[in-house]
Amino acid sequence: MQTIDNLDRKILQIIMRNARIPSKDVAVACGVSRAAIHQRIQRLIELDVITGSGYTVNPKVLGYTTCTYIGVNLERGAMYRDVVPELEKIPEIVECHFTTGPYTMLIKLYARDNEQLMDLLNNKIQMIPGVTGTETLISLDQSIDRTIPTNEPKVR
Repeated sequence: MQTIDNLDRKILQIIMRNARIPSKDVAVACGVSRAAIHQRIQRLIELDVITGSGYTVNPKVLGYTTCTYIGVNLERGAMYRDVVPELEKIPEIVECHFTTGPYTMLIKLYARDNEQLMDLLNNKIQMIPGVTGTETLISLDQSIDRTIPTNEPKVR
């Protein structure tokens, strides 16, 4: 696997803060040509360092006022392969993780209100074959929202 260098890291720091920043502005900040920035970004995409791009949408503006994390327990851990496709059918679920600890899976979803949340839990998630229980944690406020640091991890 190819490694990324300091210029790549600087480019990542800039574009992670603002994915819509013009390449010429990134080039000026990095002290290289616009073509070099374009080539570096393409290379980072090919290396799967950059895995997507797009806009972040505020769920509250769209009417989704309740952000919820749900711990899901399954009959057997291996059932996650069958459960995930069922969870994918629920558009309000935005993340799903196969985890260690007290839950087999952890999902994040947005609901319009507590009534919709209850419907999603009782009539969709808990009805999926293999789901034996759920624990619901409602987020009251998001305090931190950031990307992973791009500096090299320190070796101990």
